[in-house]
Amino acid sequence: MTQIALSPLIRSGLCLMRAGRWDDATQLLAAARADTGEERLALAAALAEVAVDQDFAQQTDDAGARLVVLAEALSETPDAFIAWDFAFLQLRKEYGVALLATDRDSGADLAERAAHLAKTAPDDSRSGHAHFYAGVIADNLLEQPEAAFAAYTTALDLGERSADDLLISLALRHLGDHAHTAGDLPLARIHWERSTELRQKIGHLLGTLAQQTLLAVLARDEGNPAASKALATEVNRWSHQASLPWLQAQSAALTNDQKRSSS
Repeated sequence: MTQIALSPLIRSGLCLMRAGRWDDATQLLAAARADTGEERLALAAALAEVAVDQDFAQQTDDAGARLVVLAEALSETPDAFIAWDFAFLQLRKEYGVALLATDRDSGADLAERAAHLAKTAPDDSRSGHAHFYAGVIADNLLEQPEAAFAAYTTALDLGERSADDLLISLALRHLGDHAHTAGDLPLARIHWERSTELRQKIGHLLGTLAQQTLLAVLARDEGNPAASKALATEVNRWSHQASLPWLQAQSAALTNDQKRSSS
């Protein structure tokens, strides 16, 4: 059997994850052989990240076992960076569950944990991602838009500072949403188009489709129903093929709105 360096293999697995190929990413990573505790830990962390990401995207609930394996690997081979990543993955997983269940009772606890992660992050990129989650928790679970806006602004600054295109795109998506809610459609378009371009650049299928859905909403609100319907129709096709139920529902609703308005 040909021996493959583990770091490029893990990067390839995470690229497959961003492309919406979660099962392929899991199979690739699970097939790798780890010869040391550090390698077992790295693989466990990557597999847990893929599982958490898939649960959020496809509304499944399978990441628990992968998180347990990661916890066990950390107990055998302690690592401060991966310990932070583990806590952050737990936050991401629990936020996704709360969001799907519209469980606002867990919002305060999640917000406290996000704030702690932001303070204890070992680098700007990780801190920025924690600030971003503080923002979505404030927005979607606590109904605190001013706190959310401040968190997204900080996340954007940290994303720019660390050249983290994913983090920048996440912050811009939600800052654009605030601009849209305030009625500033030109600013919303600036934020949403840049977010879309960054997600396309890094090969993030789910993120790109989610952004195109927002651009369809924006086209509708700008008075361009044909553009809105075309974008929503394409997103619906892609999200159906990638098994993304919430994007299927959002894009179908947009398409149906345009059909009703033109009838």
